[in-house]
Amino acid sequence: MKGEPCFMQTIVISGPPAVGKTTVAKIIAKRLPVKYVSGGDMLKELAKEQGYKVGGEEWWDTKEGQKFLRERAKDYKYDLEVDRRLQGLVAKGDHIITSYAIPWLNPGGIKVWLKGSQSTRARRMARRDKIPVSDALKIVKMRDTENAELYKKMYGYDFDKDLSVFDLMVNTEMIDAEAVSQIVIDYVRLVTDRAAVD
Repeated sequence: MKGEPCFMQTIVISGPPAVGKTTVAKIIAKRLPVKYVSGGDMLKELAKEQGYKVGGEEWWDTKEGQKFLRERAKDYKYDLEVDRRLQGLVAKGDHIITSYAIPWLNPGGIKVWLKGSQSTRARRMARRDKIPVSDALKIVKMRDTENAELYKKMYGYDFDKDLSVFDLMVNTEMIDAEAVSQIVIDYVRLVTDRAAVD
């Protein structure tokens, strides 16, 4: 976008499953001079290397996606490799990353937490994946529990509880992805302008 600085800190978007991280990050990537990279897509690449037939965003909620997530929970090598690659991108700047772990692992970048209730996230997942809301709610609850256990074991932090590392938190309950994206963009521009003055 004309008038944007030639260098921008990496933006890291985090939050629980189905809160809208990917949608928001893609919108921001179209409006700011940053390249979108998904921790989930990197994880899918590793799954593909293991012989899984990966698909789109909804792949995680399929039986095969769930099978890989169970395998991943038993062996930290997948997440460790993804996080290693993502941390390199944070240092480079000019990226927007969606990640469950990077905000707690890397002091750099502008860190944004997106918040949403399980019921709201389940409705979003149901619309996206064309499944019953009751099934989506079960998946959301399961993934919330698995994420909390995984990152506590791997890195020692409390996912969805220890939010002190974040620069900005946005509640997505009552606003759509466009509005969330604009809030993040306004904050990033404010931080970037202040850094330029300093």
